[in-house]
Amino acid sequence: MSIVDPAIEKYIQEHCTEEPDVLKELERQTFLHVLLPRMLSGHVQGRVLSLLSKMISPKQVLEIGTFTGYSAICFAEGLVQGGQVHTIDINEELEELVAKFVEKAGMKNQIKQYIGKALEIIPSMDIEFDLVFIDADKINYLPYYEMVLPKVKQGGFILADNVLWSGKVTDENVKPKKDTQAILDFNRFVANDPRVEKVILPLRDGIFLIRKK
Repeated sequence: MSIVDPAIEKYIQEHCTEEPDVLKELERQTFLHVLLPRMLSGHVQGRVLSLLSKMISPKQVLEIGTFTGYSAICFAEGLVQGGQVHTIDINEELEELVAKFVEKAGMKNQIKQYIGKALEIIPSMDIEFDLVFIDADKINYLPYYEMVLPKVKQGGFILADNVLWSGKVTDENVKPKKDTQAILDFNRFVANDPRVEKVILPLRDGIFLIRKK
């Protein structure tokens, strides 16, 4: 879902670096065979994630919410040698599809899949992360954030997707539903968190770019 005008979105796409062929194929397969295919990052957001990863040059990346693996592959493009993306998803039905395209991308050694509940898996990870991407169930955004922040190195980054929630975060005429309220609570908490620097990027459905001080 994008909050950007479709004509502007099309113009942006036309002026971005093309996505790799493996990601074009993964996007096609996702739209053909997977429910809620709009959850996939897609061309423009994917190139932003890839460039951010290349700017940061992370050794350890944590992704909460794999979906079909598109964003994990984008993050892996910026890893330093020997780096790894740890990606968690609760949907075991997508595990085989993700593994197939990770291998097609030549990133089998760079991307490690975890199947299960992130709130149960993350505490067992004795890893200091350079970059974390939160893009899973909205109701747990704040618990995820609080759980991963101590595991992010000083100067490291957290990205949280969908923080503009199709513009619902500014709709004062409708009582927020559960997910909308969770996003509002998360955004308010991060905005007032003195441990981090932050800015919301109006990209697609909004990305919170957060740097640990």
